[in-house]
Amino acid sequence: MASLAFLAGCATAPRLPDPLEAGWEGASVCETLHDDRRQRILRCTFPPGVGHERHYHDRHFGYTVSGARMRITDANGTREVDVPKGSSFTSDGIEWHEVINVGDSTGVFLIIEPK
Repeated sequence: MASLAFLAGCATAPRLPDPLEAGWEGASVCETLHDDRRQRILRCTFPPGVGHERHYHDRHFGYTVSGARMRITDANGTREVDVPKGSSFTSDGIEWHEVINVGDSTGVFLIIEPK
C-alpha cells in the first residue's frame, strides 16, 4: 500500500508547451525573431480558422501587428475578443490558454519575453 502512495505522489500533470512549441494541427504558428540572454521575441501568425493549441506563457509583453477576432479559452472560460492593430498587452504569465482566429482577417502578434 505504501508503494501506491509513493507512485501517486510522483504523478505529475503533462507539461504544456510554451508559445513557440505549441502549434495548430501539427503546424507552427510562431517563429523566433530574436533570442539572446536577455529576451526572446516571437512573431505568431493566425490566418482565419487557425489557432494555438493549449499552452502556457511566462511573463511577456505583446503587440498586435495585424488585428483579428480571437476566441480565447482559459481558466476563466471562453470569450471572443476583437484585438485591434496597434494594441498592446502585458502579462505576468498565463498558466494555460488556447486561442483560435474566428474572424476574417489574419492576426499577427509579437510576443516579447524577458529572461
